[in-house]
Amino acid sequence: MEPSPTAQAKSQKPPREKTAPGRSGKAARPKKKTALQRLMVWTVSLADRPAAEYWLYFITFLESSIFPIPSDALYVPMVMVKPEKAWRYAFWVSFFSITGGIAGWAIGYFAYDMLAAPLLRFYGKLEQFEALRGSASVDFILLLLISSGFFHLPPIKIVTILSGAAGVPLWLFILSAIMARAGRYYVLAWLIRRYDAVLIEFLQKHLKTVSIAGAALCALVFVAYMCIAYS
Repeated sequence: MEPSPTAQAKSQKPPREKTAPGRSGKAARPKKKTALQRLMVWTVSLADRPAAEYWLYFITFLESSIFPIPSDALYVPMVMVKPEKAWRYAFWVSFFSITGGIAGWAIGYFAYDMLAAPLLRFYGKLEQFEALRGSASVDFILLLLISSGFFHLPPIKIVTILSGAAGVPLWLFILSAIMARAGRYYVLAWLIRRYDAVLIEFLQKHLKTVSIAGAALCALVFVAYMCIAYS
């Protein structure tokens, strides 16, 4: 009696695949992901969960004060998958980004030594932050709020904490956050609805260039403003 095809398949061992040896003669091992890369992968994976929308708002809130991964990692794919919810996402993401920014401002204003300094030390930004804190004017901090809100340069959490630590008036901080953060999310929603995959492909190739160019444009506008205001 002949064995069945399933039994034959089990009895046959598949040939081993040959791997290119490294310098030591052993197969090259894949590079281990850093903690930040693993966190990014986890954040992106939240878009597939049933509670993705609530995760989006939670991450957006944390991003503005302590979380290192931009909420765009969730926001962009969710708007692409459900463009009919783009304006809903934009509204609530703007709301939670601004309220998270207020939390960052409060950390800098009320709890700098207790919370902000250890957090900045963890990110390796404490020395640069202290230098900026001692020399930055309110006008310059507002420029940073606009550039970080629109282009993530510098990271928004750094600027929200700096705003509180430097004593930027809360009403002025909220107004600039509304302009920058809400403006960014609504513009992104409109662009994704209109251009979809074409926009994403462009940003994947040129995101760094776009961010630097946008931050440079903000700096030029600030210089022009200072020249006019103090001439």
